[in-house]
Amino acid sequence: MRIRTKVQTVVAGLAVVWAMAACGSGANSDSEADSKTSSTADISEGVQPDPAAGKLLPQSYKDKGELTVAMDLHYPPTTFLADDNSTPIGLNPDIARLVAKKLGLKLKFENTSFDTIIPGIDGGRYDFTVTTMSPTAERLKVLDMIDYFNSGLSVAVSAGNPLNISNDDMCGRNIAVTKGSNAQLKHLPNISEWTCTSKGKPAINAVTLPNVQEALTQLASKRIDGILYDTPSLVWADQQQPNTFTILSPQVDTRSDHVAAIGLKKGSPLTPALQKATQSVLESPEYKKSLGNWGLESGAITEAKLN
Repeated sequence: MRIRTKVQTVVAGLAVVWAMAACGSGANSDSEADSKTSSTADISEGVQPDPAAGKLLPQSYKDKGELTVAMDLHYPPTTFLADDNSTPIGLNPDIARLVAKKLGLKLKFENTSFDTIIPGIDGGRYDFTVTTMSPTAERLKVLDMIDYFNSGLSVAVSAGNPLNISNDDMCGRNIAVTKGSNAQLKHLPNISEWTCTSKGKPAINAVTLPNVQEALTQLASKRIDGILYDTPSLVWADQQQPNTFTILSPQVDTRSDHVAAIGLKKGSPLTPALQKATQSVLESPEYKKSLGNWGLESGAITEAKLN
């Protein structure tokens, strides 16, 4: 699909960039994209339950035979929908399917906005989430969180960076973050303090938006100056629509790590079994296969640490 203008690329072509695209370049990129986003194959097919994890599973879950996972399915390449607009694909759905299979359980997906996931888990509507969520102190008050991936943050600006924005100089600029994200809650305020206000410069103006699609739309129409967001997703989008925006290099130094963790209710009886199952996933060939498929090999970790 070809889009004629930059604004159309982001507004009319968001389905291509975010829900129908895949990593690739050169003559084969279109066919590679079609292959990845049209495939609804279950990576857990043929994976056997882990007996050690199963032994830790509470009887109530064995009786129910199913886990409910909450995700915001709008964030390629970690969490989005296939071309059929109904099958969850990406790293996070892969991890959730593998964890459920290791426990010998079926999996039910619930597509919900990022900022409603924690209240939903706390209220008992969902069993867990795999949605590239960082284990912050605030979240750990209500969630048990189990590490499964390591990522990073970057800044996207208008193509060619005409405003000469840098990671260390976004002072006074309108920088978008997504609602409920760690970038909104932690990273951008910290960056603003140590690169701007502590030096007598104006603070970074955080523009909180519901999702990254809206952020890209506003960047294309120059209503914002930049976006602070997960590096893998920005790289993914740039590969699909070159010259639409520029990703600043290197990644942003946020003075903290960027581990992503599975979340479930604090003190849940499910936690030991889920941690054991996650460790089994990290040691499996399917984990590396999923990371490779979505271009996220550098984010591999080896320990499913409980935070």
